[in-house]
Amino acid sequence: MRILVIEDDDTTATYIQKGLSEHGHVVERSRDGRDGLFQATSGKYDALIVDRMLPGLDGLAVIQALRAARVDTPVLILSALAHLDDRVKGLKAGGDDYLTKPFAFAELSARLEAIMRRRAPAAVETTLTVGDLEMDLLARKVSRAGRSIELQPREFRLLEYLMRHHGQVVTRTMLLESVWDYHFDPQTNVIDVHVSRLRQKIDKGFDRPLLHTARGAGYVLRAE
Repeated sequence: MRILVIEDDDTTATYIQKGLSEHGHVVERSRDGRDGLFQATSGKYDALIVDRMLPGLDGLAVIQALRAARVDTPVLILSALAHLDDRVKGLKAGGDDYLTKPFAFAELSARLEAIMRRRAPAAVETTLTVGDLEMDLLARKVSRAGRSIELQPREFRLLEYLMRHHGQVVTRTMLLESVWDYHFDPQTNVIDVHVSRLRQKIDKGFDRPLLHTARGAGYVLRAE
């Protein structure tokens, strides 16, 4: 990770830089709030460690300015102010965590990793699986037990919705809104027709059906 430390105390800054560098991070330092704010707005850092009391511009003012500028880099606040009100002010200013001085490097490192995990983007789902039925969302392909299944675009959307809600009863209203983008009942058998076609394609020729009718309620996709 590339980390910016905004800290005016040389002893504290050196201690942090040495420890983080030993962990393989690239560390830069700023000695006052104004310069630190300028550096942080570049957006090239994965995390910021900001001292609460800084010359030039207070640490909380630095964080507030960053958040106002839509810079969402995770921030760990360091401060000798340990009262509850001080911690609350730090978090409300836009800090992701608050660590009081003196501190152990192991705790600083752990808290830094924690705020990075919280800000990490969620993994993109590319494959859906229910029993031996598999859908590749990127390639737009479906197979069951290794056998390729050809689906029309609407059938693909219908199956994707059922797979994302597998094990749950999906109502006609849910399907109309999510698959057909209807927010009213068109009074047709469009769902029944598509479900019937889909059932033929994913269940015919296999020992166990996956797509079931929940009488009076809707449909459910599940592996028995």
